Amino acid sequence: MNKNIKNSLVKIIFIVSVLILWQVLYTLKIWPEILFPSLGDIGKAFVTAFTERELGTMVLHSLSLIIKGLIVGIALALVFSSLSVISETFYTIYNMIVSMCDLIPGIALIPVAILWIGVGDGAIIFMVIHAVVWPMSRSIIDGFNAVPELYLEVGRNIGLSPVKLIFGVFLPAALPRIFSGIKVGWARAWRGLISAEMIFGGGGALGIGYFIQDRRTNTDIAGVFAVIIVIVIIGMVVEYGIFRNIENKTFRKWGMTR
Repeated sequence: MNKNIKNSLVKIIFIVSVLILWQVLYTLKIWPEILFPSLGDIGKAFVTAFTERELGTMVLHSLSLIIKGLIVGIALALVFSSLSVISETFYTIYNMIVSMCDLIPGIALIPVAILWIGVGDGAIIFMVIHAVVWPMSRSIIDGFNAVPELYLEVGRNIGLSPVKLIFGVFLPAALPRIFSGIKVGWARAWRGLISAEMIFGGGGALGIGYFIQDRRTNTDIAGVFAVIIVIVIIGMVVEYGIFRNIENKTFRKWGMTR
């Protein structure tokens, strides 16, 4: 049996098993129905969320915010990490900043975001940028440090300037690490976005996080699980539909990763 088909079957069997187990637990009435809804109730809430509660519009709004934050965060990480290659002093300072800021949970910056930017989309984009730029910078710097010295010596011998070394040697050689940083940044940004929306939702940021908070307030647990399914679906589409395809058609095809 083809390996890809076998892996797909394993995943399908696992998902079906989880669904069966869920329904069995619901039938046993271990928990109150209001806290542990049936698959049918979750399915109805899923349909209602898109047909009557405008969840589709909220999903698009959330995706627009995360794309803006990702673009800015990735750009900042690339610029600052590249500067750290050119200047040893800058590297020392920026590496310390990355080590410190990467430890700060996004939720701890919410009061700062409110005071500096206010409640709304701007504060959420700020949180997304914070979630992306530090792990992304760490991956890029690690990738740059892993570039063989031989490559750099060849570049210098043919007269490449520091800027040309970055674009001609460092970035191509560190592409797998950079891509890995983008994946980590996406995952952290996605979690940060939803958390921020749950807090800022009342300020006009009507995204997925706001929908979860609204359903919780209305004790609609089926609706909460429905939107969690939406979050998982989006994450799986990005992971397997975008990231895995890029990896398979580039780095694995070129022999840069396994």
